[in-house]
Amino acid sequence: MSEFHGHGIREKTEEYEARTLSPVAVLSSKSRGRLVEEEPCPVRTVFQRDRDRIIHSKAFRRLKDKTQVFLAPEADHYRTRLTHTLEVCQIARTIARGLRLNEDLTEAIALGHDLGHTPFGHAGEEVLDRIHPGGFAHNLQSLRVVDVLEDGGLNLTWEVRDGIKCHPWRETPSTEEGRCVQLADRIAYVNHDIDDAIRGGVLKPEDLPSDAVGILGKTHGKRINTLVTAVIGESLEKGRLSLSGDVLEALTVLRQFLFDRVYIDSPAKKEEDKAKGVVEALYHYYCRHPEMIGGSYAAIAGVDVRACDYVSGMTDRFAIAQYRLAFVPSTWGLDPS
Repeated sequence: MSEFHGHGIREKTEEYEARTLSPVAVLSSKSRGRLVEEEPCPVRTVFQRDRDRIIHSKAFRRLKDKTQVFLAPEADHYRTRLTHTLEVCQIARTIARGLRLNEDLTEAIALGHDLGHTPFGHAGEEVLDRIHPGGFAHNLQSLRVVDVLEDGGLNLTWEVRDGIKCHPWRETPSTEEGRCVQLADRIAYVNHDIDDAIRGGVLKPEDLPSDAVGILGKTHGKRINTLVTAVIGESLEKGRLSLSGDVLEALTVLRQFLFDRVYIDSPAKKEEDKAKGVVEALYHYYCRHPEMIGGSYAAIAGVDVRACDYVSGMTDRFAIAQYRLAFVPSTWGLDPS
């Protein structure tokens, strides 16, 4: 059997993109490139390559044990940061396909957008932002993960890095694919956080604001379908990623409802002060004992940055285990006699 070198596979994909994608989509062949130039892959486009690097990263695997809303859930069906990421990816790809955007770029951004999230969700992020001298934002930490911390850097393309950095609502991504992920992120978390809050007994379906439910739908699936369809329809009409009017207002109402009833001072948050205490104690501990910082973090930057990198990268479970090792005394064995 002759050796296969993949000649022309990537180029055919790039030609297909040029023929079929929207004028506002980013073509793989027109990427602004990487921080360090590399030999092109014979089979994969640059954005396919980025997606694969993210999926195979350690930071991506750790998302399975990081909090979405419910801290360190023991039950099987609550979202984690990983399942959130996958739901964002699915919604973003559906929108991207409907608008003929670059699905590979969209997928890479979606899969990488939360790689820098702390243990215990936004509770951990709030603590590190308060106590770390440089502050902390999970989107900037996600960029740091792919640029520096993951095996010395994944050397991703400019477009994927921009989408990861600019995925929060307050930011403005430079590509339509980045904006697609930004919208998909909000659509995903508002809807799956409602689902989890109902599953956890924090909410009942009849508690949801009736006007918003009347516009979006009474079920999880109907609400997502309404939102995705609205984004695609309005964006095709305007020629750019867009969501406005009654549908956006209904999404905003549901999001505020979650802040009022779930995200702040609800049974879902009853352990949050303890979680914040764990993150704060670990950060200060590693600042005092940098020799205890594991892995490649030990060779990077100043002590406070290394401590921040190490703690923010932990899963909920690992953070709790390290807290016990650092602060909970071991019991002495009982005398069997």
